[in-house]
Amino acid sequence: MARKISILIVDDEESVRDSLYNWFIEDDYRVECAENAKKALTMLESDSFDIILADIKMPGMDGLEMLRRIKSIHSESIVIVMTAFATVDTAVQALKDGAFDYVTKPFDPDDLSHLIRNASKQISLLEENEILKDKVVLLENMEDLIGKSPAMQRVFREIESVAPSNASVIITGESGTGKELVAKAIHANSPRKFFPLVSVHCGALTESLLESELFGHEKGAFTGAVYNRKGRFEMADSGTIFLDEIATISSKMQVELLRVLETRSFVRVGGNKEITSDFRVICATNRDLKSMVEKGLFREDLYYRLNVVNINIPPLRERIEDIPLLVEYFINKYCSIMNKPLISMDSAALRRLQEFSYPGNIRELENLIERAIVVGNGKKITLKDLPPGKEIAAPAFESLDDLEKNHISLILNKYNWNISATAKALKVDRVTLYNKIKKYGLKPLK
Repeated sequence: MARKISILIVDDEESVRDSLYNWFIEDDYRVECAENAKKALTMLESDSFDIILADIKMPGMDGLEMLRRIKSIHSESIVIVMTAFATVDTAVQALKDGAFDYVTKPFDPDDLSHLIRNASKQISLLEENEILKDKVVLLENMEDLIGKSPAMQRVFREIESVAPSNASVIITGESGTGKELVAKAIHANSPRKFFPLVSVHCGALTESLLESELFGHEKGAFTGAVYNRKGRFEMADSGTIFLDEIATISSKMQVELLRVLETRSFVRVGGNKEITSDFRVICATNRDLKSMVEKGLFREDLYYRLNVVNINIPPLRERIEDIPLLVEYFINKYCSIMNKPLISMDSAALRRLQEFSYPGNIRELENLIERAIVVGNGKKITLKDLPPGKEIAAPAFESLDDLEKNHISLILNKYNWNISATAKALKVDRVTLYNKIKKYGLKPLK
């Protein structure tokens, strides 16, 4: 059931207040009245109204001054001004000060009712828009971030707590635990959620490339710089920048990053103009930054600037009870991608998956499910669709590098070595993918 639109009538003439009150009550609005601007402002301190119908000419504070004060307190309120002394100047000034519209006395009841209905429609549309935005954010938030275990419930509470603030966050955890998903959830629940979340994978770039990536460059700054380019800090203005693998940046970049965090300003490579940007920073690492600080490998001042809040993501072996949920999610995901009928997993196969230690964490589990859907041809994933016994972990995945190499190779071949499609599926940029292909010496299947 739709809520009632509320109207506040502000007029020093009792007859006007009474007639308007009766009109709108009959039309099923919630209506209150005030005889002057001072009383109306007092009422607005403890209550809010969707529509305020205010006379321009009143003893004491006039309607235009009241309009300006209302808009400074309740910017979302729709204010319609009333006057028996209509002039172009007063109408224009009222609209400039934020009035929705104006009406002249004496009123035509039909015209005024039509105006109120239009204002009510605008309110309803704005509210529906906000509901839809919240639903979109919720879907973005929860699409990949899954877990009912106590360890993950702790993470969810920490996300909920830190998201509304502007505090810098370091997300820690082993490779494959979902640190970037947590960064996305923080951003999606923050006041910056309708501005960009800009990601930079620091470990995939050399020092010079990272500098250009973060700060941008001017045309001619170096060989190959054929046009001006915005940096990621500039792109993240009003939004969030996510610096993945922050522990890999060089000493020089640590100094540069500290300066940017302190001043919120920077200069493009090859430029001399100071550029400012309002961004929030979230970092991620699978290394022990505190230990790196103690060993002189990471600046202490930068560490404390970044580590205002720390969220640690548990490894999958510490949240085994989440495996059935994750399995269901990945089955749905890859059956859809591969255009296969939706299947399920039998209990023996699920038990096998719950017995494994997952050195590659969720990324490894996802890889196993994707492989099982590729090789399987039944209505259920069974033990025969999984690598037998300890072969889940060895020899294919003797190290995290082996796991990553195997997974990248699988996705590359799945998309016939289409670099753009593969990078999108892996949720990395093309430069990162090219670097991984070079690192592991990957080649197309003949």
